[in-house]
Amino acid sequence: MLIRKPSDIPPSEITPQAVYLRRREFVKQALALGLLAPVMPAQARPVPAQKLPGRPSAFSATEKLTKYEDVTGYCNYYEFGTGKTDPSVYAPRMKTRPWSVMVDGTVRSKREFGIEELLKLAPMEERVYRHRCVEAWSMVVPWVGYPLAELIKRVEPTAGAKYVAFTTRVDPDTMVGTRLPVLDWPYVEGLRIDEAMHPLALLTFGLYGELLPNQNGAPVRVVVPWKYGFKSAKSIVRITFMEQQPRTAWNTAAPSEYGFYSNVNPEVDHPRWSQARERRIGEDGFFTPKRKTLMFNGYGDRVASLYTGMDLRKFF
Repeated sequence: MLIRKPSDIPPSEITPQAVYLRRREFVKQALALGLLAPVMPAQARPVPAQKLPGRPSAFSATEKLTKYEDVTGYCNYYEFGTGKTDPSVYAPRMKTRPWSVMVDGTVRSKREFGIEELLKLAPMEERVYRHRCVEAWSMVVPWVGYPLAELIKRVEPTAGAKYVAFTTRVDPDTMVGTRLPVLDWPYVEGLRIDEAMHPLALLTFGLYGELLPNQNGAPVRVVVPWKYGFKSAKSIVRITFMEQQPRTAWNTAAPSEYGFYSNVNPEVDHPRWSQARERRIGEDGFFTPKRKTLMFNGYGDRVASLYTGMDLRKFF
């Protein structure tokens, strides 16, 4: 019999503590909803991908791309389930048209943007970004979008806008994970305003030259490559500018494990595993030595100045 030590278990297979602590309530409600029945959910009929080309960007990394099948088939998107393959099974059922994003809060021009309007707001770029998950796995993804700052400038934040919060859609009919108390729905993430305005922060509509698949955050998400993946909010329906730091989903659920900033930092470990090394999905096999994690995910030369003078162990 093969006995696995705790150190042998990939972090991607470890249940987050916040989820584990709610397990009784989770199981009780899952049984009541019939979500634990031994049946496979029906896959939605595949929809031909729509092309979304973007011009090459000087911000792109030059590393080998992660395969499309891995990018779209191995995801964290708890609205569709806690398993890595759950999103690719359940997410195709979600309808992404019509879709709109409300932008409000401490701005001069509060308004609602339709998705087609957002797609035409600024020229699209293809940016190859390293993507690092808090569970110590990583990918290299060719995202398509434009700087989040392009949208922010159009709504004219006031001097009181210190933070920006992103709210993800909640639809229990298709987002089966939201029927359970895994997190306090809706999922909310946030950035400091200077982080959101940074040229690397991408308002994202596609990957691999096509519109985003649902499981990757269609029809619009943000990608913040120097932070752990959960900071890059998916399927956004609201963007709110605020004077105070917003309450975000994982920071609220488990503040000792998931800080508000969540910058990739190999020197600050997760309480239950090291962040010093990572496994590249599709390249690094189980027995391949893990690669070294880079400070700010390798984007330190561009973003380190945002955190000058901050204690990164306190503001993790």
